[in-house]
Amino acid sequence: MKKQHITSIVKYLLLAAYIIFIASSFIIDIPSGKKIAFNLYTFLLGMLKVLPPAFILIGLFEVWVKKESVEKHLGNDSSPLAYLWMILLAGTTVGGLYVAFPVAHSLFKKGARLSLIFTYIGASAICRIPMTIFEASFLGIKFTIIRLITSIPLIIITAIILEKFLINKDYKITETK
Repeated sequence: MKKQHITSIVKYLLLAAYIIFIASSFIIDIPSGKKIAFNLYTFLLGMLKVLPPAFILIGLFEVWVKKESVEKHLGNDSSPLAYLWMILLAGTTVGGLYVAFPVAHSLFKKGARLSLIFTYIGASAICRIPMTIFEASFLGIKFTIIRLITSIPLIIITAIILEKFLINKDYKITETK
């Protein structure tokens, strides 16, 4: 058998084992299995509330925003101010990295610079407004400000270095269907 077939079989076996465990948890009354099922249900419900509207907005972005506009403001000739725009966009992105990666792909297809896309992905992991407010309420505003002042420049520097590295290696991102 090919390795790919074995991997597929293992995935299905693990899924079947998971479903059997969850089902038997309700039959035999295993509290941890019931909690796992409840957590899965809560997670899926949350994702169903966030992802469809986010994907509709991404689709509208694909249709309504012209490639020339993205290339002008976020392309290779963009100003350093574009990094600020990426951080602001990342801060307002709802849904975390589940939404950030499709947005980043859409920006890439529209001609945004790689370093700006990397900045967006990094910032969407650490600069979301709700997360920042939550953090400030528990750890204090001083901690949050220090973390942001430290993290944001590191994200930008890392994004620029990664872009230069990939360009030097003549790396191309290919579309898969």
